[in-house]
Amino acid sequence: MAAFVGVRDVTLAGTGGASAVAVSGGASGEAFSSGEGSGLPYSPAKMKAASRGRSYYSLLLLLPRVRKLSKVPILLAAGVVLAILLLVRQVGPLMGWSYHPSLSSASSSRDGYTVLINTWKRDSLLKKTVAHYASCPKVDAIHVVWSEPDPPSESLKTHLRNILESKYSNKPYFQFNLNEEDDLNNRFKLIEGLKTDAIFSVDDDVIVRCSMLEFAFTVWQTASDTMVGFVPRMHWLSKEENGGIHYKYGGWWSVWWTGTYSMILSKTAFFHQKYLDMYTHQMPSAIREYVRRKRNCEDIAMSLLVANATRAPPIWVKGRIYEIGSFGISSLEGHIERRTKCLNDFISLYESMPLVSTSTKAVDARQAWFW
Repeated sequence: MAAFVGVRDVTLAGTGGASAVAVSGGASGEAFSSGEGSGLPYSPAKMKAASRGRSYYSLLLLLPRVRKLSKVPILLAAGVVLAILLLVRQVGPLMGWSYHPSLSSASSSRDGYTVLINTWKRDSLLKKTVAHYASCPKVDAIHVVWSEPDPPSESLKTHLRNILESKYSNKPYFQFNLNEEDDLNNRFKLIEGLKTDAIFSVDDDVIVRCSMLEFAFTVWQTASDTMVGFVPRMHWLSKEENGGIHYKYGGWWSVWWTGTYSMILSKTAFFHQKYLDMYTHQMPSAIREYVRRKRNCEDIAMSLLVANATRAPPIWVKGRIYEIGSFGISSLEGHIERRTKCLNDFISLYESMPLVSTSTKAVDARQAWFW
């Protein structure tokens, strides 16, 4: 097929100063005619130049088509790769894969944290919990709050010692914090000799993946005076009567429905070690006595303490936690009513409402579909 490309007027110096261009089709495409019949002298150089010109312009016409065709497999390949990456990111935790952004051990009070485990007559759960948190790279020490009448058995201590010494390259310091009295305040007693500023408070039946725990730790490092954790709760104004204000305690469904929260439960929470001293020596003693008698609400007391000190809200980290034990007191009838009474009784001792509501949520973009 002939194409009309690269044609220009040629001025001839000859009789009458006439100018002409002839284009003809041939077996091999286009060719400028020879001097016969056209009045143009034959020139091999011009023929080669014209051929190069036609090839160049033909290439320019074909280039957009080539580009369109080349984009199709590239886009398909990019889509397949992206789909695989997203699938691995979401399915990985279910398959037992873990992401560890940093495997360096703790080297200072800001680089690591202490895990503070509260336990009560559940040795089998404690073994699993200690084994898990000992495998997390940023854990500097593990302290178990022991408030049972009998001390830990030798078999339990030997089992935990073997786990810590032989199974993991990162060997955190381990200690039982023994208490003579069964008191929920024991979980926040001052601990001498701590090397880290950060405390991760957790119950003996709760597991948080190491990668998610490390992310929460980095969030806490940006706001080390506040509480950072995985279990949010809410309060709201219930009624005002006779000049008094009454608040209601809201559980998880309140947080889900309203999108706001004002407390982080200490069953999975980071906070600064200074709050252990403040809880024991500066918080109103009537609150500690209340917690001892009612055997409840020590986590509300800690939330109020931190909020009163900072005048700022806590930070909720979005992440899944795994409860490996049986249902706790939160499943019992009347739980919300008892917690509501605790909240109002504690607030009356502070003579103000220190809790601050927020809708902020920290999300690890590496684990999200969209960010």
